[in-house]
Amino acid sequence: MRRLWMLVVLLGWGFGALCAQQRYVVVDQDGGGPGGSDQQSILLLLQAQGVKVLGVTMVSGDVSAEEGVRHTMRMLEMVGRTDVPVVMGSGVPLIRTPEETALQERLYGSVSYTGAYGKKRLEDGALVEGEPKTKVIAGEDAAHFLIAAVRRYPHQVTVFSGGPMTNIALAIRLDPGFAAMARELVFMGGSLNPKTDDPEFAFNPRHEFNFWFDPEAAHIVLTAPWKKITGTTIDASIQAVLPAQVQAEVKGATTPVAVYMNKYEATSPYLWDELAALAWIEPRMVRAEKRVYMDVDINHGHSYGDTLTWSEAVKPALPLQMVDVNMEVDAAQFQAEYLKLMTTPAVVGERGK
Repeated sequence: MRRLWMLVVLLGWGFGALCAQQRYVVVDQDGGGPGGSDQQSILLLLQAQGVKVLGVTMVSGDVSAEEGVRHTMRMLEMVGRTDVPVVMGSGVPLIRTPEETALQERLYGSVSYTGAYGKKRLEDGALVEGEPKTKVIAGEDAAHFLIAAVRRYPHQVTVFSGGPMTNIALAIRLDPGFAAMARELVFMGGSLNPKTDDPEFAFNPRHEFNFWFDPEAAHIVLTAPWKKITGTTIDASIQAVLPAQVQAEVKGATTPVAVYMNKYEATSPYLWDELAALAWIEPRMVRAEKRVYMDVDINHGHSYGDTLTWSEAVKPALPLQMVDVNMEVDAAQFQAEYLKLMTTPAVVGERGK
């Protein structure tokens, strides 16, 4: 009897430890594809041990939300993960319009990248990877899906933002308790003072696309009462590169994820959202952080959408939140973790199971 009791206790501890290791995340993305930073970050989170992706909500940014849904659903089909729901989100920023953006470029100079605003709409049947056969969840929208996920698992869900923050801002406006009920916010966005000769950032170090595309949404999200906020800015993103050797090892793998990535390689030299995802999956790869109060310039002038930061000593009397900013990463660990997850066999599932 005593041995049986001890076995029950040990099994209970083991089950408790397993539950403690389980991490829930909702991925809010702008879904450019095929391949590329948006899709790769989703794949990394899907592949991570102990991580449960509750769903992917789509927002306009790199591409329209509609196009992002199609790319993402097709990617999930190709890697055998149609169990993960994909939910349509906002097709436009809260306030920024193409017309105002064009006017600002005439007044203050051109912007190097305007995402969905600079691209022709991709017609149905035009995806190079083929159209998805699965369907988006009918009658659901991203903001309400985010709220439902957080309410279902109070204080356990990480909200991962890889694109503009429109959907998350709408969730906050619909449910003022949303941010406080989440475990944390993890985002790729903003820029402080990146050490680079890349002209996109060297001449405007506070400019970053995700914040720029919907500044008002980023302002709402960054000033909400999250328990914890972690950001990966341009400062760290430009350190996230893959050497030829790592790329070759991915090419040599035959798992569904590697096959997808080999067929639709990324074109950007930096792994923007991948780093934000991997730094959350394995935070020990972060070698340096900076804690700052962060907001976004929402005055509609030349710095509209720029990142604003303050220290404790000089911050204004506003409801600002402290952000832990990833500033430096261990390149070798980053590359090793990326390689491991991109070459591990995917878990195959069907929606509803």
